[in-house]
Amino acid sequence: MTEQIPETIVGRGNKEGASLFRDWFAELNQASDEGRGAAYVFVMGSFNEILKSFDLPVVFPEINSLQTAVRRVAHEYLEEAEDHGYSPDICGYVKADIGTQLRGGEHPMGQIPKPAITVLTNACNTYLKWAEAWERMYEMPMVTIDVPGTRFAGGETWQGNQDFENDRKYVEAQIRDLITVCEKVTGKKFDIDKLREIMGHANGISSGWKSLLELNRNKPSVFNALTDGTIYLGVANGLRGDERGAKYFQDLVEEMEYKVANNIGTMTEEEWRLVFVGVPCYPIFRRFNEMFSEWKGTFVHSTYLWFASGGSNVGFQYDLSDPVASLAEGSLISVRDSMDSMFHHDRVCEEMIEGFGIDGVVYHPIKSCRTVSTGLADGRRALTERTGIPSLFIESDMMDQRVVAEAQMKNRADAFFEGLVSRREQELIAH
Repeated sequence: MTEQIPETIVGRGNKEGASLFRDWFAELNQASDEGRGAAYVFVMGSFNEILKSFDLPVVFPEINSLQTAVRRVAHEYLEEAEDHGYSPDICGYVKADIGTQLRGGEHPMGQIPKPAITVLTNACNTYLKWAEAWERMYEMPMVTIDVPGTRFAGGETWQGNQDFENDRKYVEAQIRDLITVCEKVTGKKFDIDKLREIMGHANGISSGWKSLLELNRNKPSVFNALTDGTIYLGVANGLRGDERGAKYFQDLVEEMEYKVANNIGTMTEEEWRLVFVGVPCYPIFRRFNEMFSEWKGTFVHSTYLWFASGGSNVGFQYDLSDPVASLAEGSLISVRDSMDSMFHHDRVCEEMIEGFGIDGVVYHPIKSCRTVSTGLADGRRALTERTGIPSLFIESDMMDQRVVAEAQMKNRADAFFEGLVSRREQELIAH
């Protein structure tokens, strides 16, 4: 590693990540100004690689929506969608996006281009109805790629198994259909060599993402999975298949390796190592984290970093000699893993507890996302029975400030830490 002073390397990832994120939105603004249509996709199965090979700008409406919450203007977009007839009880991401569309693409990060095509998977049951809304609004092609999921807990199929091969071929056939649609939408012929180049950059992001997560096993942890991790996610999704994204993750791993080697933690004193389950509370994003950091608690892992990265956490490496078949295989493994991290979260958490020295688990069920929140209480009970790990159940929302009770959340966080302190004192007495 090149010798660098801490002031140069420590914190570099957050600064560069924020810069790349702004650059990505600037490029979307430019596409809108030029009247170019974009590909609308979702984080769990974006098929960025195919879309970028046709030079389509890629829009992630989930990311657009959460940005309105982080910037504390989400209520304007939510209310606009509700006034248009959307229920207060449906997904906040959907409503904020509908509000954006009703405003002609006006967004805190600039102007969002209109869709020329939308691509989705079955990873979230909201995706289909959401995309159908765009289809009605813009009358553009909608391509749904059905990715076979895990049939039952622990029932994954793997390479060498006939069921897996059947599933892979099924996904590959759908990807080839997507290529045909992209050719019609863009008027360009599919370039397999360009796809290879893009997938090579995606390999760099996937390997970097996996290495990054593993480095947080270190004590003290080298990044906060809730706050820092969200910045990394933005780059992992928006710049997937982009040379800049691959270089970013290479540099990010270098930074975290430096921190490990020099015993530099994400906080001055790390007292409690936590896992976060669910989607962040974006309306009070920083304040939510402070409820835990004030007690010297830090989030060293998160199920969100698994499912919101589209399964990049598995580190799958595409075989560039057979790119389309390998893309199908990688998509099958990665999207399935992202689904599993939501639906079988107790088993995911158990893996994290065993490998990361976890003191407690924070569950964040949210009002407007039933896909993530359904089953969290049962999963929590199962995890407690198997591990005895203390946990906190703290409800709010990912978008809607109206149902975020900050004072109540703070009281419950304080009570949780008081319990952790008491538990540790009892363990010291016992030994």
